Amino acid sequence: MTGTAYGILVGYDGSASSEQALRWAAREALSRGTALTVCHAFGPGFPVPPGEEGVVDLARRSGERAIVGGLRQAQHLMGTGKVRSLLVAGSAAAVLCGRSHDAAMVVVGARGLGGVAGLRLGSVGSQVAAHASGRVVVVRGHWRPAAGFVPGPILVGADGSRPSRDALDLAFEEAMLRKAPVLAVCALADAPDSLGGADKLREQFEDAISRREKNHPEVAVLRRLSHGGARDALLTAAHDAQLLVVGARGRGGIAGMPLGSVSLAALHHAPCPVGVARPAPPPDMKPT
Repeated sequence: MTGTAYGILVGYDGSASSEQALRWAAREALSRGTALTVCHAFGPGFPVPPGEEGVVDLARRSGERAIVGGLRQAQHLMGTGKVRSLLVAGSAAAVLCGRSHDAAMVVVGARGLGGVAGLRLGSVGSQVAAHASGRVVVVRGHWRPAAGFVPGPILVGADGSRPSRDALDLAFEEAMLRKAPVLAVCALADAPDSLGGADKLREQFEDAISRREKNHPEVAVLRRLSHGGARDALLTAAHDAQLLVVGARGRGGIAGMPLGSVSLAALHHAPCPVGVARPAPPPDMKPT
């Protein structure tokens, strides 16, 4: 994780949401002992008509001012040695997704400056969560405990699928870094529709947790079996969590969809930051 080109890559546009994301990302970078790259994308992301180049120049200058502010905040939190800046022409979602291959994690706010009023999740957060490679965190809701309160657990949904195993790996890493317990939730309503499906799901859930407990003996683990659906179980438990981690898709997802219904519900409605453990591409498939 510490050998990536960008370390923790955070999208920043000067909005209140991106400032929250920057603070979360700085803490993550400090915990992991890696660099923080503050990224600002400017311009339309496509060639402009002749004679309108001044619009791009104006966007660049605005971006330069924004990223100076972001760098100042990040350096205040981390010091100057491990903070970098990245100013790129293009759409924010495309820039962040394209560089996610070389980042340990991509962090974005729930909504940026260009968001539509009333939306719980902006287009950049939605696209990055759906199409970036590796780990993505969308910072929303509460993530720092009030004075005198103990931080909540790292909440993770597990259903025995490969994406949920990736989510468990991320959840245990975060719990170890934050010295927090893991609360693992398994929704039995999502069991395979076959004889003994619920029992098989319980076994897979327990096996996946036990394997990670052996690798992380310092992490306390709480297990919760829900007889309802994963969406309601996770969103209810998330009120006391400092981070909710989900896989990109679960058992019931439609083939080819980048995000499943539970992940989408978490990204739109969770009262805390949401981590999405997306698969990373093989090394020979990274863009050049």
